[in-house]
Amino acid sequence: MIDLRHLRTLHALRETDSLHEAAERLHLTQSALSHQFRDMEERIGMPLFVRKSRPVRFTSAGLKLLQLADQVLPQIRSTERDLGKLAGGSAGRLHIAIECHSCYQWLMPCVDEFRSAWPEVELDLASGFSFPPLPALERGDLDLVVTSDPVTLPGITYVPLFGYEALLAIDNHHALRDKPYLEPSDIAHQTLITYPIERTRLDIFTRFLDPADVEPAQVRTSELTVMMMQLVASGRGVCRPPNWGGHEYSSRGYVTAKRLGEHGLQARLYAALRSDMLEVPYVSDFLLTAKDISFTTLAGVSVASGPVR
Repeated sequence: MIDLRHLRTLHALRETDSLHEAAERLHLTQSALSHQFRDMEERIGMPLFVRKSRPVRFTSAGLKLLQLADQVLPQIRSTERDLGKLAGGSAGRLHIAIECHSCYQWLMPCVDEFRSAWPEVELDLASGFSFPPLPALERGDLDLVVTSDPVTLPGITYVPLFGYEALLAIDNHHALRDKPYLEPSDIAHQTLITYPIERTRLDIFTRFLDPADVEPAQVRTSELTVMMMQLVASGRGVCRPPNWGGHEYSSRGYVTAKRLGEHGLQARLYAALRSDMLEVPYVSDFLLTAKDISFTTLAGVSVASGPVR
């Protein structure tokens, strides 16, 4: 009567609070997802959630099944890990570099969970600002790079983790604070604060300013997101955090976050790894854990649709 895929479907709806987002996370069409819900409700003879409610409101039957999902799905995941260890061995190495300081917010819980599940795997973590991480990945010095800027390299695969919107953080008294969205020309007289990486790898330049042939008045760099936000709050410049990084500060009234362009500047975060590592059990598990924790802990992220590159 109760199918495991139905539990996963209901769990995804609760996590995303949207039929569309749940369908994307499960790699289904919205029509197929709706069919699954109808099938579940026909089996148990009662509705599982209130249609057209936002946020989604679950019925007593839906809540009961969600309790079961919370018990069963972690056990399934744990068993899958154990089987992966039996099939492929549990020892190995996972050296990670990050080109995104605000990613520590979700990556640290991910690393903690992974370390508990795979204690035999040698785990190391480094910032990708002190050296070029993708060439190091090619050479075999690294095993995984978290990046928002995929570069085509032989033997390197980019697995989409999630999508997000890039925003511009400005101080609360800024002259641009009342505009519904910002245009490239709005940044022409601003000091733009960025992470210390090549301009060609910063999407605010490549996808927003450069196509409009606009230059900021000045560019300064900082390795620390908290320092960037301190400078912005003090009126010393503007910066482009991902929406979850900006939300952490704007929700406390520290800075104001503005949309870039009428439709927003959409971006994706990827895990870059050597193609021959894709089928390694502990690597597959790390990718699943990263996706699960990011959706649970970050505000404003979405399923990164599209194929592995």
